[in-house]
Formats: sequence, structure tokens, C-alpha cells
Amino acid sequence: MTDPVPTQAASVAADAAPDVRTYPARPIVGVGVVVWRGDRVLLIQRGKAPRRGEWSIPGGAQEVGETVEAAGRREVREETGLEIEITGFLAVVDAIRPDDEGRIRSHYTLIDFAAEWVSGDPVAGDDAADCRWVHPDELPDYGLWEETLRMIRLSSERRAGTSR
Repeated sequence: MTDPVPTQAASVAADAAPDVRTYPARPIVGVGVVVWRGDRVLLIQRGKAPRRGEWSIPGGAQEVGETVEAAGRREVREETGLEIEITGFLAVVDAIRPDDEGRIRSHYTLIDFAAEWVSGDPVAGDDAADCRWVHPDELPDYGLWEETLRMIRLSSERRAGTSR
């Protein structure tokens, strides 16, 4: 019987494994969720490559047999421990990144939803290194991708007429 691999070593091994998301044969469907609790939005800090250390909204790849809304709820639960209610579709974002030679290094079709917090306290899990509720005025401090900021603004505008 062998000893279990220490967590840090397992993480390094996973990072070194071939990445099927790099130079894909076809786009990968990803789901993002803009989650609100009162006047604050949920952000997560990526704990794994790609984009390790960057802040974003919770989300990830859709699994076979899973609806996109179910994928959104699952990703939020796995990354933060929170239960949410999806309140609406926001937009589809194409994230296509070529390499220096012009070949497509990554291609994601990102389906973004708005949601409201239902229960739980945010605790980083799965591939999130950190998670927290952030007031929109503080968003510039997090270096978010412009499309992420656009989804947060769109979600905020759509919920402005509702009472929460």
C-alpha cells in the first residue's frame, strides 16, 4: 500500500497534467453567475490554472447531461458553499484567445446568469482560493476582466427596479 500523495504535490501534478482546454478541437461551454446579496456581489479568486490568482464571478465548465442553470448552481456551490436562485439569463460571451502564432489557444462560450443568494456563508472550495461579497464601488480594486464588469453592470441594471 502506498502513502497518499500530499495535497500540495497533488495540486502540482494536476497543474502539470495535459490540459484539454488548451488548443481545443471545439469551444468549451462555460457558465458564469453574478450572485447578489443585498447591495454586494460575490467574487471568487481562482485557485488553479488557468487564471490562478485572478478575481472573477463564480463559474466553470458545463458537464455532460447538465443544464446550464444546473451547472451555474453547482459551480457556485462547489466554489463557495452557497445556495442560490438563478433569476435570469444575462448574455453569452465569446472568450477566444489566440497564441503568438495566431492559433486558437483557448475558446470558451460563456453563458452568464444573474442570481440571488439563498443561504450559506461564502467559503472558498473546489478551485477557488478565496471568495467574498464586494460592493460595486470596490470592483476596480479586483482587476476584473472587462466582460466580467459588463456582466455585473448588466445584472445590477436589471435588478435596479426590483426590491431586495
